Amino acid sequence: NYTMKKISHILFVCLIVFFVLNACQGKKEKVTPHVLLITGGHGYDEAAFNEMLEKLPVTYDHVKHPDAHVMLKKENIARYDAVLLYDMPKEISEEAQKDFIAMLEEGKGLVVLHHAFCSYDFWPEYLTIIGGRYQHYPWEKDGVEQPVSTYEHDVTFDVKVVDKTHPVTKGVEDFRITDETYGGTRILPTVHPLLSTDEPTSGPLVCWTNPYKNSRVVTFTLGHDHLAWEHPAFLKILSQSLLWVSQP
Repeated sequence: NYTMKKISHILFVCLIVFFVLNACQGKKEKVTPHVLLITGGHGYDEAAFNEMLEKLPVTYDHVKHPDAHVMLKKENIARYDAVLLYDMPKEISEEAQKDFIAMLEEGKGLVVLHHAFCSYDFWPEYLTIIGGRYQHYPWEKDGVEQPVSTYEHDVTFDVKVVDKTHPVTKGVEDFRITDETYGGTRILPTVHPLLSTDEPTSGPLVCWTNPYKNSRVVTFTLGHDHLAWEHPAFLKILSQSLLWVSQP
């Protein structure tokens, strides 16, 4: 009996140690992602945007063009879990292109927000990376010339959650928002749709994932001003996008 009690006691202690270690491990995994925010090339309400950023479950550093591309170099980007693009530059050097792709080969997460969808007109790989493009110039689809994309400010429209099980949209219901819409956009058929709309001034998708190299990429075309930034669904989707792409 004594021996059995001793064994039982040892097993009980082992179980406690097991659960404590697992709890500690769980806490270690919930590290706040550190994000590199890149802006420049397009104006925005910086005060209201910064106020929105403080509500996100991340820490971040902010860099603006023309000083942004140097941060993509291996020795600089290594300190970040993800990159949030809210920029709209037209040009990117060959060296910066290589650094951008190398970053994604390393598995760095990427969230492309609103007008960052309109960047790098003359870099074809950017289309492949983010899964689409706002076309500033005519383009061809199946041999037929397509017109340039359009935009419309202060449109109130309905957004449908296409995939309610995805970590980016989990817990989000269909919603109505007032925002800038992008119409006639180019979206690759290989993307995984998350949010859609029937609004005629908008492309059919406003959020999707597009894995590239070893990275998770989310493109989210909403987010022009405070009317979007203050919307609970927008905040939840952006927060969950950053958390998801930051995972290894």
